[in-house]
Amino acid sequence: MLDVQNVTKKYGKLLACDQVSFHLDPGSVTVLLGPNGAGKSTIMKAIIGFLRYDGAVFVGGYPNKTVEAKRILGFIPEMPALYPNLTVSEHMEFLARAYKLTNYKDRIDQLLDQFELSDKKKKFGDELSKGMQQKLNICLGLLPDPQMLMLDEPMIGLDPHAIKTLKTSIEDMRAAGKTLLISTHIIDSVDMLWDRALIMQSGHIKANITKNELDQDGRTLEELFFAVTEGIDSDAMKQGEAAFVDEEPEKPQPKRGLFGGRKS
Repeated sequence: MLDVQNVTKKYGKLLACDQVSFHLDPGSVTVLLGPNGAGKSTIMKAIIGFLRYDGAVFVGGYPNKTVEAKRILGFIPEMPALYPNLTVSEHMEFLARAYKLTNYKDRIDQLLDQFELSDKKKKFGDELSKGMQQKLNICLGLLPDPQMLMLDEPMIGLDPHAIKTLKTSIEDMRAAGKTLLISTHIIDSVDMLWDRALIMQSGHIKANITKNELDQDGRTLEELFFAVTEGIDSDAMKQGEAAFVDEEPEKPQPKRGLFGGRKS
């Protein structure tokens, strides 16, 4: 479904992505991990067509900047970009018309109900809390029901119920044969949800591994992440954890009064 071939992007002298290549199969969930500045957002913006770059990207066999590719590719950005003078309902209606969707009313109601926004239909974009804006951001990304969907830090700002709802939506999309690429810093948030993991550092793909391969290796995704990005192996992590547990707990200090005197 997605082919990224030798994508290179420079910002002046900064090499943000260097010969990045990977392939994603239909009906799979891939997580994109890496420390700040690793190049995750850059490669996602290159795929969606927001940036100029060297290399090639194909979505469903089409070059990513063609109309055919854009029809099957969706993107949920990290920061919601809402219109302050449009209500929640008007945002959904605007996007539905932009994509020339038909019979979309029921789907809008379903999404707003799932993410607990049904009672916020008449709220303007700038009246929503950060969490509510992120929920609307997700609903807008899910509305066109794309064959491939990219999500950049989608769970930041969401409450536990919304996170559960989003995870269920991701699982449903995978079961329907959709392809998903999720960029995140929160490894625990995607545990048991992914099929393939890509770990980036300094503009390079440092690890490209399936969940089955990692299970056979006997490591967790967190252990692999630190091994790749910090050179910490699993044995060292376990020794560090043991040393931390064996430390003698700090003795509580006597409480002091307002002027330094000991409280009785």
